[in-house]
Order: sequence, then C-alpha cells, then structure tokens
Amino acid sequence: MPDEIFHDRRLASIYDSLDPDRSDLDAYLRLAEQLGARRVLDIGCGTGVFALLLAERGTEVVGVDPALASLEVARAKPGGDRVRWIHGDATALPPLQVDLATMTANAAQQIVDADAWRGTLRGVYEALRPGAAFVFETRDPAARAWEKWNRADSYGVTDVPGVGEVESWVELTDVDGPLVSFRWHYVFRADGQELTSDSTLRFREREEVETDLTAQGYTLREVRDAPDRPGRELVFVAHR
Repeated sequence: MPDEIFHDRRLASIYDSLDPDRSDLDAYLRLAEQLGARRVLDIGCGTGVFALLLAERGTEVVGVDPALASLEVARAKPGGDRVRWIHGDATALPPLQVDLATMTANAAQQIVDADAWRGTLRGVYEALRPGAAFVFETRDPAARAWEKWNRADSYGVTDVPGVGEVESWVELTDVDGPLVSFRWHYVFRADGQELTSDSTLRFREREEVETDLTAQGYTLREVRDAPDRPGRELVFVAHR
C-alpha cells in the first residue's frame, strides 16, 4: 500500500504545492539528453512532474506508480495525455524496450522489502533495450538525514491555491537498522482537518546496491553525487 501522501486523494492533490522545488530533476533531464533517450520509463512517477517534463521535450514516456490518487493528479495535468500511465510497479510491466529507466527522489528507498527490490531490478532490466541505462538515487546512510526529521526543523505553512493554508511537519518514529520510519502531519486550516502519512525508507549502503545490481545482470558504470545535494545522495548509473 502506498503512503497516504500518495494514496489519499486530498493529500495527493496538494503534494506538488508542498514540494515545489524539483531542481533535483535537472540532472536527470540532462542525462536523458546526453544519452539521446527517446523512450523513458519513469518508475515511481508520482504526480508526474518528471514524466511531463520529458514529454514536453518530445520524449516518449511511460510513468508507473502504485498510487492511483497520484496518477489521477498526473493524468489531469496539462500534457497528461502525452504520457502512458500505468497503475502498478516495475515487477509486472508490459513488454517495453526503453532507452532509459529512472527512479528519482525516494522511489528506490520506498521499496523496503528485499524480494520486492530484487523483483524491481529484474523488471527494469527486462524493460531496457540492450545497452540502455538505469539511473536512480538513494540517500547516503552516512549523512544520517533522519536526524533532522523533527517538527522544529520541518514545520511550515503553505498557501495552496484553491485549498488555503496547510501546516505540515515531520516526526521520526523509528530507526531499525537500515529501516527509518517517520510520520508527516498535515493540518488544513480551512476546515481544521488533520491528516497523517506514515513512511518507511530503506537506507542501503553503496556496496549493497552494487551487489544487487550485479546479481541481476547490470553493468555498473558510475556512482555519482547529486549536484544539488552534495554528500547526501548516491546516484547509480547502470546499463543492461
């Protein structure tokens, strides 16, 4: 089941307003251009921000996500009819032969189950044409990002068009080895409703990811830093 922020219709509809800075996608857009990718598979596409940016450039895009509410937001956006949207995950994709597959933001870390992770890597591998690239990021555990997941460091108020002011903040709920759990709170000032969204991310070490990729047949070309978040992310560039 997807997290409530992606699954709940009211929360999915305000997601983009709560996270408007998507400069993290610039590096993915540049890479797609450098690779000359004409067909791209965007796994964990959410509300479709990256998929639609690609489609605007004339790229053929398939966006996949298990959260139906997020996909409905994506489909309703201008240009939404240019993207092929699939409700599901990478373990059960239709036949595809894409030039590039991506998992941006926290998409890779939200796959916490080991079997589901291996199944995702296999599914992506089968969707790539020979020589095509798979690029995704995961937070570097050494940066210990969760230490700032508290109300004091995260509280904010966002004025969402058509909705009104929404208060939001996060609290850390558990750290169990590589699994880090947290809860986001959202208060709609217009009617006082408070909704929460519980999440768990898996913080994988670089060596673990490299081993998993090799086991599924990938050739790892490079592990990069995220240019907008130096020292915080590990960006993997692998090829079939």
